[in-house]
Amino acid sequence: MRHRPPPWSPSDEQMALWPKVSGNAINGLGETTTRPPTPIYWHPPDATPHGPLQRWFYARTASAGDEIVAARKERQEAIDAPLVPVAPAPDERGPSALALALKTAATEAGADDVGVAAMRAEYVFEGRAAPGFRIIVVVAVAQDHEAMTTAPSVRSLVEITRQYARGNRIAKAVANWLRAHGHLAEPYGGPMAGDFVLIPPAIEAGMGELGKHGSLIHRSLGSSFRLACVLTNAPLALDRPDVFGASDFCASCQMCADACPPDAIGPDPQLVRGVVRWYVDFDRCLPYFNENMSCAICLAVCPFSRPGDGPRLAEKLALRRDGKGPRR
Repeated sequence: MRHRPPPWSPSDEQMALWPKVSGNAINGLGETTTRPPTPIYWHPPDATPHGPLQRWFYARTASAGDEIVAARKERQEAIDAPLVPVAPAPDERGPSALALALKTAATEAGADDVGVAAMRAEYVFEGRAAPGFRIIVVVAVAQDHEAMTTAPSVRSLVEITRQYARGNRIAKAVANWLRAHGHLAEPYGGPMAGDFVLIPPAIEAGMGELGKHGSLIHRSLGSSFRLACVLTNAPLALDRPDVFGASDFCASCQMCADACPPDAIGPDPQLVRGVVRWYVDFDRCLPYFNENMSCAICLAVCPFSRPGDGPRLAEKLALRRDGKGPRR
């Protein structure tokens, strides 16, 4: 039997700002042909139909207390930190050696995982120019599990913001490492969306699989982590996707769906811009997120997010694929 939270409804104040167009339509739910993603949230609010809702969200969080103000200041300082000049002579190590050295530098800067993927045109938002780089270095930063189990709360919002700050600091450090080794590099970290999406290249870079909750599931970090990245043309060896069975696990797991107050997580993958994949109902999710000044319940309750459980689950899934473990 499913044990769901009590029914939830958004406030009239928020819904008065809701645009006539569905966020699901903007995202391409039900579309049979592939196309670039369309900007929808975390973009300049004047440029999107849901911009007034974004402003409403920021107005609410502005009064959330000193901790969130300090965390946002920390994040902005990381974003504003300077980049070093590009050294005139590029590092001439081969792709594998250079990638290994880069990952070592990223780990020393605080990254919990790092991967390399090719930058593809289909990652770029509709109407945005391609960034002009061939390579994307994806960085993962883990969130504190105990803090995230309080979601949605000011404590979890502060934790999310601090991890975005950490992601920005690490991305800046990685970009500076590349620049000091003679390779042009530009960092990017959330929460505001840039000119491209991050989850698809993160999958290609080995950061995990897309889960039922619409976010990544990493084999050791679970779902409770944030992404940042660096764009470059440095000749880095590419990583491969890490397919360990998380998406198949999601097909029978109901933890995130049962815990979602607005009932935004469906039981099956759906067709989105020509691809069948897991998808979260935008029109249900966003109002709850806004009114609670963040959410992440689904990330916290994911079985892979419990400290130490992800690797064990991944091992069990591997045994099941090899026919050496129980089917349930």
